[in-house]
Amino acid sequence: MLKRLCVILALFFASFAAIAKADVTNPYAQMQEAAKQLFSSFDAEKAEIARNPELLKTLVRKDLIPYIQVKYAGALILGSSYEKATKPERDAYFTAFENYLVQALAQALSLYDGQDYQIESAKDLTGKDIVSIRILLVSHDKNQQPIRLDFQWRKNTRSGEWKAYDMIAEGVSMVSTKQNEWATTLRQNGIAALTKQLQQAADQPIKLQTK
Repeated sequence: MLKRLCVILALFFASFAAIAKADVTNPYAQMQEAAKQLFSSFDAEKAEIARNPELLKTLVRKDLIPYIQVKYAGALILGSSYEKATKPERDAYFTAFENYLVQALAQALSLYDGQDYQIESAKDLTGKDIVSIRILLVSHDKNQQPIRLDFQWRKNTRSGEWKAYDMIAEGVSMVSTKQNEWATTLRQNGIAALTKQLQQAADQPIKLQTK
């Protein structure tokens, strides 16, 4: 189930390269445009990906990472360890964290098997800096219940641009999950150990799997 949810996350974000024409000051417009471009973008690279799975990392880094608040999400996961870390330690961590996201999302993309989607209608953004946009993913198998995803978007108060930083899948936050998963390493061994762990994970090659 978790792998499937990661697949969905990757796929909705992986189409963000096509949202250049969307209003970056409106997260609902960005989400709609991303979803509209999703299948055509992925299908266009399918044959080349089959020959060279590492291409998925390239696509994610180019088309996905610019639309995620990597440092904000990474800092949330660090919690109090962020303030304790030196600037060089933070810089090394954020680099490894971004590399980790690239690998994880690229691997998730390799599992894609297709879903239909329903995006909630736009709401008034007046006075809001954070919004949650709900998506229902509907399987082609009518016996399966739709999967509910809530994408968390945050507004940059200086530029007015919105970017995504978290996904809550069936009530489970990916940021909170990583906070819990990495807390022991941070507490016992510090940020340098976590940075090394993330980079090792990031260096793993992409393996195509049977869908």
